Amino acid sequence: MSDDALQNLHQQTSQIAWRELARYFAAGKVLFVEENLNLVDVAAAVSSDDATSVSQWIDGNQLVPVSDAQALDWHGQDEYLWAVVTAPWVLVQQIKNT
Repeated sequence: MSDDALQNLHQQTSQIAWRELARYFAAGKVLFVEENLNLVDVAAAVSSDDATSVSQWIDGNQLVPVSDAQALDWHGQDEYLWAVVTAPWVLVQQIKNT
């Protein structure tokens, strides 16, 4: 992926309330990215069809559909997440507390 494309993904990444993502979740379009992965790198791999990396993350449960239980928890806590869109997916990652 080109540097310009990566820069574009960085610019499209933002914090968003889980409630604003509910319709995408209902459509089965939200994927959770484990916190030890770089959200933008995962988005780049997904958007460029890097099947090897994406398969490894899926097999390692590092890139998974958001579960109903997780969605309910985030909704109840009015959680904010990092998110980036790589159509048709919305990738989310919990905000690290530092």
